[in-house]
Amino acid sequence: WTYTVHLNLNVPFLVTQKFVPAMKASSWGRIINIASMQSNRAFPNGISYGAAKGGVAQLTSAMAEAWSAYGITANALAPGFFLTKQNRALLTNTDGSLTHRGQQIIDQTPMGRYGTPDDLVGTTLWLCGEESKFVTGVVIPIDGGFAAYSGV
Repeated sequence: WTYTVHLNLNVPFLVTQKFVPAMKASSWGRIINIASMQSNRAFPNGISYGAAKGGVAQLTSAMAEAWSAYGITANALAPGFFLTKQNRALLTNTDGSLTHRGQQIIDQTPMGRYGTPDDLVGTTLWLCGEESKFVTGVVIPIDGGFAAYSGV
């Protein structure tokens, strides 16, 4: 619990605290936190991670409320399922084929695939630019439609 909450909730807060004074002084800043699908949805074995990521969603809202008047936006990305070192064993077999759970996830993702790092680039760049200057306090899912899929 302590490590997971520290890494996923405390660290984004503490890092941001270091940059906000300079952002305020320049009347401009962009904060992009990393939320999760677990920010607002429970997953098996995810109590501490889900609680921390739920906190990231609220932290993002609170940052937006506190600092938007200074020209600072605060938003978060909520990545969907990406193949990572952490989840590869759960989602793929040693031969590279999908596990049962891995196939379930693909079946529940309307785009029919896992995310790739490239899928995060466009939204991240947009949030960093002037085009998104009136967007603050939101969590944006980057999940291939997973959150929208009802399973029916």
